[in-house]
Amino acid sequence: MKKLLIFAAVSSLAFTACKNTEGDAAKTAETQEVAKQTGSVYNLDAAGSSIKWTAYHKGGLNPRFGIIKAAGTVSVEKNAITGGSFTIDMNSLTTDTAAVAAAEGKKSTDLDMHLKGADFFDVAKYPNAKFEITGVTAFDSTKVKSVIQGATNIVSGNLTLKDKTVNVTFPAKVNVTESEITVESKFVINRSDWGLSYKTEGNPADWGISKDIEIQMNVKAKK
Repeated sequence: MKKLLIFAAVSSLAFTACKNTEGDAAKTAETQEVAKQTGSVYNLDAAGSSIKWTAYHKGGLNPRFGIIKAAGTVSVEKNAITGGSFTIDMNSLTTDTAAVAAAEGKKSTDLDMHLKGADFFDVAKYPNAKFEITGVTAFDSTKVKSVIQGATNIVSGNLTLKDKTVNVTFPAKVNVTESEITVESKFVINRSDWGLSYKTEGNPADWGISKDIEIQMNVKAKK
């Protein structure tokens, strides 16, 4: 009976942990060929764009969130995205001060240093991450559901974190004009797909942290 109760508690915790994220579950696959950028080139507008991240402890406890900066280009031909390449500055990763309670005796900068250290992203060795578009197709609401209201496309790209590259696919709302492109998405990746673990895989310290990382992008690029 005791074992059953423990199992039930763990199952309940795992179920709750799965419910804490609000983004679309990104599909993952092996690295794919990067799409050739053809047509007009638009440059990422850093001031007009935002990339937010959110992570949790197991069960949705102690949410941590912040921002990260990127630079790059998107290409458009016949009013459709043909390709794009983005460099993500891992040194720009910052935690929102509201995400760390004063009662914990820590500052948001403490978590920044922890995430940038060898335990996680090891930015001294891997200062940049990269995302390269491999394909953009039309979104079909009869086949795919999304948290993004008015989603228009499915975006696929190779995401490189540290020394590993995984292809990720997620819904997005894309708007293209003669002078500007906007892309809105909110998706969830599993950090273990990139071998990101605290200490070692299966370590109690690592187990206590949810593997889900939610990424919310509101990207603007201009000619």
